[in-house]
Amino acid sequence: MKQGIDMITVTNLSKQFKKITAVNNISFSVNRGEIFAFVGPNGAGKTTTIKMLITLIAPTSGDAVIDGCSITADAAEVRRVIGYVPQMISVDGTLTAEENLMLMARLYDIGRKDRRQRIDEVLTFLDLTQESHALVKNFSGGMIRKLEVGQAILHRPPVLFLDEPTSGLDPVARRNVWQHLLELRKQVRTTIFFTTHYMEEAEEVADRVAVMHLGNIAAIGTVDELRRQTKKENATLEDAFIYFTGTTMQEKGNLREIKRMRETERKLG
Repeated sequence: MKQGIDMITVTNLSKQFKKITAVNNISFSVNRGEIFAFVGPNGAGKTTTIKMLITLIAPTSGDAVIDGCSITADAAEVRRVIGYVPQMISVDGTLTAEENLMLMARLYDIGRKDRRQRIDEVLTFLDLTQESHALVKNFSGGMIRKLEVGQAILHRPPVLFLDEPTSGLDPVARRNVWQHLLELRKQVRTTIFFTTHYMEEAEEVADRVAVMHLGNIAAIGTVDELRRQTKKENATLEDAFIYFTGTTMQEKGNLREIKRMRETERKLG
């Protein structure tokens, strides 16, 4: 694929659900090898944006180009160059870690002779080798998330999308997951695009942050740039969110979204 600076270029992207505008004409770009965060409460448009970028839903208008492939014209090619870790559980608890990875390797059409090596590499990278033959239903939340990351990187995609990757995890497990993600970026320069409502998570790991509010990008920049614009001494990213949106970082979402998040948190322990 193309070797330019931008891995993702989004142009006038919108999504309308009947009378509701979930994403409103947003444009931005993500650099190759960058860790880019979408921050905002549930209902801000973060997940809808990711679902459009991974070609799970079609935009109402606009387009995005990922590693040279258009999400509207080249959806099949886009899927080959991305990995995706959803907010909901995406592993089968009745299978072992190795069996989950083998299933995903077949879905990605990884050649038979390469599957074993790829799976071993992923298990080693994520410190899951000793648990490779254990049933996933007995895993901790952090181990489940790591395995899901492993599934998403089996085919070695240049860009990885993660939707609320550490929701429901305790601080230790959250830190462990990010240690592996940061190492992945360091080793193979993977571009990481993630959504989160944890401001401290974005502050700690993101190269740049987009503040999402009511389907719009209210601000975008490095954490330091966003803090400075508040003109507040010792400002946090939470302060920047309030400055750019005029509201607090308060959880939103309908009953279905709340139930879904709680179910995810319950499964992750």
